[in-house]
Amino acid sequence: MKKMFDMAGKVAIVTGGNGGIGLGMARGLASNGATVVVAGRNAEKTATAVRQLQGLGASASGIRVDVRDEASVNAMVADAVGRYGRLDVLVNNAGINIRKPPHELSLAEWHEILETNLTSAFLASHAAYPHMKNNGGGKIVNIGSMMSIFGAAFAPAYAASKGGIVQFTKVCANAWAKDNIQVNAVLPGWIDTELTRRGRTEIEGLNERVLARTPAGRWGVPDDLAGIAVFLCSAASDFVTGTAIPVDGGYAING
Repeated sequence: MKKMFDMAGKVAIVTGGNGGIGLGMARGLASNGATVVVAGRNAEKTATAVRQLQGLGASASGIRVDVRDEASVNAMVADAVGRYGRLDVLVNNAGINIRKPPHELSLAEWHEILETNLTSAFLASHAAYPHMKNNGGGKIVNIGSMMSIFGAAFAPAYAASKGGIVQFTKVCANAWAKDNIQVNAVLPGWIDTELTRRGRTEIEGLNERVLARTPAGRWGVPDDLAGIAVFLCSAASDFVTGTAIPVDGGYAING
């Protein structure tokens, strides 16, 4: 069983891996032996994350990337492959939100969210695919949300992007199964991160509503995503593809 989850010799890129959910997943991969490339916009945060992963005994490095820019994303993948000789895992985690009802959201804000959350997953997956195919297989994990399922009034573009993530995951899983590339989505619930802390200040009563609906009775923490990352990025999930798995303390099952 240990061999199924062992990621020694595997190279993983985690976009937005320098904080929050991305860093929680990166810690899971690093703890199980993977070499992790942390890709993000904030160089200082990325350097801190890399030191943390190295403190776990892992090989890790960072790279600055604009996930909305094709050339930047292609360079990110090329850098990882050039440095480590292969690419086995891609976690498309980078994301933003602007909390406004649809009638207040501007077209520029709509494009910014869609490009960061959804187009970025296409760009990175497109760049990673030939390397994974040449390796004989790989794992791609796309980060969706509870908003992949529910439509909150304050998240029109975010919900659209995260719904699109689930459909994009299914398409890639179908297209690339023949290449032994498994593509899955994770749908985090309400996780205590910098992004959601702002939400608690912007949306009155959010904390109380989340706690009341979540059977686990708490907000999640980034390390709650570590286990699912290891499962979906290791040999343990070789016959799992095209899924969208909630990690939400039961939030989605509670009416």
